[in-house]
Amino acid sequence: MKTLHLTLALVLAALASIALPAHAQKKGDNVVSAGWFHIRTHGQSDPLTTSLLDVPINYPLGLPSSFTAPGSSISSSNANTLGLTFSHFVTDHIAITAVGGIPPEFKLYGHGELIPPGPAGALGRQSLGDPALNPIITKARQWSPAAMVQYHFLEPGTRFRPFLGLGVSYNFFTNIEVNPAFASSVNNNLGAILAAGAGIPGATSVSADASSSWAPVFNIGGTYNFDEHWGLTAAVTYIPLKTTSTMTIKAANGTVLSTSKTKLEPNPLVFFVAASYKF
Repeated sequence: MKTLHLTLALVLAALASIALPAHAQKKGDNVVSAGWFHIRTHGQSDPLTTSLLDVPINYPLGLPSSFTAPGSSISSSNANTLGLTFSHFVTDHIAITAVGGIPPEFKLYGHGELIPPGPAGALGRQSLGDPALNPIITKARQWSPAAMVQYHFLEPGTRFRPFLGLGVSYNFFTNIEVNPAFASSVNNNLGAILAAGAGIPGATSVSADASSSWAPVFNIGGTYNFDEHWGLTAAVTYIPLKTTSTMTIKAANGTVLSTSKTKLEPNPLVFFVAASYKF
């Protein structure tokens, strides 16, 4: 009987704790969250289009000023990093949220080949998909600071509050590093031929870049409040991100011999799990 009474008391205590108000977010509150971002990317880029330095030898070789290599493309890896958010509740339901964290690092993988048209294709071509040369970009750090307006459903005092968010992000890349094996292959297979055709002796170099862009942010998630201050937040964010990736081959004197560009749309899904603190 004592065991039954004890069990009953524990159940009633648990029910009482659920019934008590959780002091969830309300107008004027600030909430900071810190946790784990998992960024999952999708798809491959368009075929690469290469523009060449206009030199006389291009004409007998049948080289146009630019060409597109069918079947060529690049794709991005997934990434993980620390995520941070700060929210200020302007009403009981609407919050302005800033999103940041440690910028994640991505790798880029090549697919297909860069093959110039005409007789030039027999002289020089570059594999993008060779496993020995991949990832062709060993590191690209992405910065995506974002701001959102979030609507939190249910009333303050509710322990669990789902939300929807809409905002904008500014996306740019730094610390882009080309795989040395890939750079050496490009310089040997394409750079040396282009430099010789341009009459510019010496070693060539390869660099990579990616354009910056604004993109909308779509956000859905929820917060479970343990007490007046602490909670657990989980969310999924979609960013329809587009960027133009560029590979440039330069001669020893800095002359641009060729640029290969493609539009990459990784369209990341960002999964966020974090501890939150309200003050």
